[in-house]
Amino acid sequence: MTEVAAALGATAQDLDLALFADRPVEYILRDVGREWTADDLLQRYNMELARGVLYWVSEVRVDIYDNYKDFWRYLKFFKLMFQATPLPNGGYHVQLDGPISPFVTSTIRYGRQFAAFLPALFLGERWGMTADIRGSRTDQPIVYALDNTTPLQSHFKASGLFDSKLEEDFAAQFEEKLGDKRGQWLLKREDEVVILKDTVMIPDFSLAHKKDGRRALIEIVGYWHPDYLRRKVAKVREAGLKNLVLLVYEGVNLAAEKLADVPGEVLYFPNRPVIKEVMAAVESCAV
Repeated sequence: MTEVAAALGATAQDLDLALFADRPVEYILRDVGREWTADDLLQRYNMELARGVLYWVSEVRVDIYDNYKDFWRYLKFFKLMFQATPLPNGGYHVQLDGPISPFVTSTIRYGRQFAAFLPALFLGERWGMTADIRGSRTDQPIVYALDNTTPLQSHFKASGLFDSKLEEDFAAQFEEKLGDKRGQWLLKREDEVVILKDTVMIPDFSLAHKKDGRRALIEIVGYWHPDYLRRKVAKVREAGLKNLVLLVYEGVNLAAEKLADVPGEVLYFPNRPVIKEVMAAVESCAV
């Protein structure tokens, strides 16, 4: 063993470690991750306390007014059951069945997922949550309330402003040609949620007319993966939005006949959407 190690330019101890390095018991910790400060540790500890309460929830109600993408992304990631309705003053009311709801069978596993979701709320700027806690000392539920003023910090990573370069370029092009006071339309990013049967669709952009209030939604299809395209087309078809402008990159190879029954407007583009053509489609379908 010593002779082999010497030939390899290593010590016998190095060779010993290498021979068994694939066994979990021999794993060596080389990176302990982020450096924790006392404040970081206290924030995380308080978040875990807040999470722990949700193991005994029968129902949670959330009113959310922004950051829809991350909210629903984490709902989907943790596989939580929900019902959502628009609020009259903007935003959405979301009702979640808790781990001790009569509709939940796998209480422990669902409870872990439910509690794990809580930091996602703190990525938003305006929201409120109330939860019915069922304790052992009383038959009456205890109301547990949190909102955006609660002094807790999320350790979840927020999404970037744009999901793709196509979306970023479209926003920059619109701002350059029709931004500020030059145009009659106001472009916003992901400010509307379309509620479907068991999921949601969040169009990439909305356009609102500054004078008459007409609105149109814009969805850019620029990712080619077949599963993504199938889900995207299914959502668009189910949503049935007559004021949706679907911008399709020619490179995704999505044939026009597959979108023949889609309401609204469909525009294909070879490199990037032409703002003049997009605005013509918006004018024809906005409501």
